[in-house]
Amino acid sequence: MIRSSLDIPDERSREMLALLIESHISTGEPVSSRAISTLSSEKLSPASVRNVFAELEDAGYLEQPHTSAGRVPSEKGYRFYVDHILGQSSLSEFDGAAIQAEMRAESPESNWTGGDQFMARASHLLSHFSESVGIVISPGIAHNVIKHIDFVRLSDGRILVITVSRNGLVQDRLVRIDEDLTQDELNRTANYVNANFSGMSLPTIRAELLKRLSEEKALYDRLLQNAIMICSRDLTERDDNSAEVFVEGASNIVAKPDFTDVERLRELLRVFEEKNRLVKILTECLSGTPEQQVSIRIGAENSLPSLSRCTVISSHYGYENQVVGSVGVVGPIRMEYARMIGLVNYVARLLEQSLAESPDITIG
Repeated sequence: MIRSSLDIPDERSREMLALLIESHISTGEPVSSRAISTLSSEKLSPASVRNVFAELEDAGYLEQPHTSAGRVPSEKGYRFYVDHILGQSSLSEFDGAAIQAEMRAESPESNWTGGDQFMARASHLLSHFSESVGIVISPGIAHNVIKHIDFVRLSDGRILVITVSRNGLVQDRLVRIDEDLTQDELNRTANYVNANFSGMSLPTIRAELLKRLSEEKALYDRLLQNAIMICSRDLTERDDNSAEVFVEGASNIVAKPDFTDVERLRELLRVFEEKNRLVKILTECLSGTPEQQVSIRIGAENSLPSLSRCTVISSHYGYENQVVGSVGVVGPIRMEYARMIGLVNYVARLLEQSLAESPDITIG
């Protein structure tokens, strides 16, 4: 007997697919037709449910691990579920209140003091509430609105540029210039930049410096020329390596029953140890979908083979209509999608709100 192929699930099939996915997410086990028959709105018989399952399997939405076992969702099934069945995702009021309280905590008893720990706090909360891996990529040095800047002379013409952003994040970047400046000259230059350009981003500062240099009265201003050399195009445009990456919860992956292949697990853990790959992963996930607040990549949709058994849910956050960083959760394909999407979106929007409000975060 040739079964029909169901390319686009009808309402009954959608219900069966949703019930199966939600049951599988909850138990981690293949789902039987008998279990779904008791949950269906039409109270279908197990035989009727098996027929629907067979059509869904033929269309690629379900898989049968063993001949006598129930079905499990395929990646195609999860994708259809996320795109067409899943309703609006949001956190519970309890989770939202708990996350906001911890993100805003400023008490001496809190483990999260210091501006550079603000993003670490967010990655910790993503990991804790997802029971997976939480990743936060902080604004790169070129995107930050600068509250204070310092220049430190090193050897071989190198200068360490240390910036403190308006929300307390401390970042540094090495630059190399042709002229050998003394530390005293660097101090005077930094004082000039702080006095005239505090509250601007580095690209804006550089543009303003070039504008002033073009004015005849400033052509021989030594401090101005020094500042332009240090705030070079290399510093303001090549920003990928300056982004801070905060990862929390890699150990959560080890405890997941979904990851039984030791070698695959080792490769996955190596990914979490490499900053540049994490930046690339989240950037890739968010590229091409600027209109979407949250991006979901399931299994083989991820370009890295080590993520072929994972789902990556990510979102960007911005300041003044400019994307400055991103957050994400990496976990098994079998995850609570509604809750995880809500979690990632909530933390991203909370970071956005915090940047806009410029909270007084103490720098450790």
